[in-house]
Amino acid sequence: MSEGDVTPAVAAMAAAEARRRRSRDKAERVALPAGMVLVQLLTVGTMLLSKVALNRGMHPLVLLAYRNLVAAVAAAPLAAVFEREMWKKVNLAVLGWISINALFGVLLAMGLYYWGLRDTSAAYAVNFLNLIPVATFLIAVALRAERLSLSHWPGRMELLGAAVGVAGTMVVTFCKGTRLPLPHLHFHHHSHAGAPTAAPHGARDMAAGTLCLCGSCVSYALWFVVQARVAKVFPSRYWATALTCAAGSLQSAAAAAVAFALTPTGDRHGWAAEWRLGWDLRLVTVVYSGVFNTGATFVLVSWAVARRGPVYPPMFNSLSLVVTAAVDAVFLGTDLYLGGVLGAALVVVGLYAFLWGKRKELDAAAKGDDREQGLRRGDRDTDDGIA
Repeated sequence: MSEGDVTPAVAAMAAAEARRRRSRDKAERVALPAGMVLVQLLTVGTMLLSKVALNRGMHPLVLLAYRNLVAAVAAAPLAAVFEREMWKKVNLAVLGWISINALFGVLLAMGLYYWGLRDTSAAYAVNFLNLIPVATFLIAVALRAERLSLSHWPGRMELLGAAVGVAGTMVVTFCKGTRLPLPHLHFHHHSHAGAPTAAPHGARDMAAGTLCLCGSCVSYALWFVVQARVAKVFPSRYWATALTCAAGSLQSAAAAAVAFALTPTGDRHGWAAEWRLGWDLRLVTVVYSGVFNTGATFVLVSWAVARRGPVYPPMFNSLSLVVTAAVDAVFLGTDLYLGGVLGAALVVVGLYAFLWGKRKELDAAAKGDDREQGLRRGDRDTDDGIA
């Protein structure tokens, strides 16, 4: 190849790489939102199953330990097949970040959410999932993991979308309005028949449950920020998921042991029965939530965080509000009010406003990268001409 052919060849390679990147970006624009919608559907299924299992007397820490153990077992074969070489990069620093990831994402976020779910209802608890994007956004901006520019419309729409979303959540939580006539299948009566149920939802239970749900929101927000750090230190989908779930299972079992030690001697006789699983709803809840909601969700969320940042995945939490409210009303007998419907509409509007701003911001960043690469190629062409 002659010297004069070098520059056109390099330009052709750069153009081909740009086309591949644009094609990949187009595919991700469909795959990433679809993956996050799937995460929400899996979350709704787990939430409803977990609510029934907790009402039947299953301890939250036992459910958490089994759920993450199943998830680790499900993710490990995928890691061994698709990320065989990544195991060599596991060191003390990686294990340290994995432990922190499990602490915030499993023990605190999921554990506190289970306690809050047990003391409230699925329709009430799902509202707090929609506070996670706001908390994540504020923490990410404070830690400079996310940039916010109010001088341009994309940044303004991101902030406006987050504000409208949290306003919708507040409407759902505090404004009831007219009760909507919906058919009830009264599944909750059959599911609770002959089984111990949770304590009635008095003021004390609701207050404790609300505090646990608020703590879960903060823990989830910190988890998404930590996920972004883990993606840089250990860029793995499957091994990171398997190790995080294994660490979360161990942490949950350790917390259960501490809870057992703090339990009065006369009340310890039921702890052994807590860990026994039969062919019943408990086993279904553990397997479903472990394989689909923890294993699959961790993989999809870690991918989305690596591609779009820590604020992107939790913005889809608002979708679960609509689905859970409807299913909870029909199958578990929870009343649905007009205020909840209006609040859910505000949440969805806020979601789309945020996603619009985020997409415009990413498009501008991609155009800036293409322009910078074009300038660099122009500089190299100029240098070649001078030479």
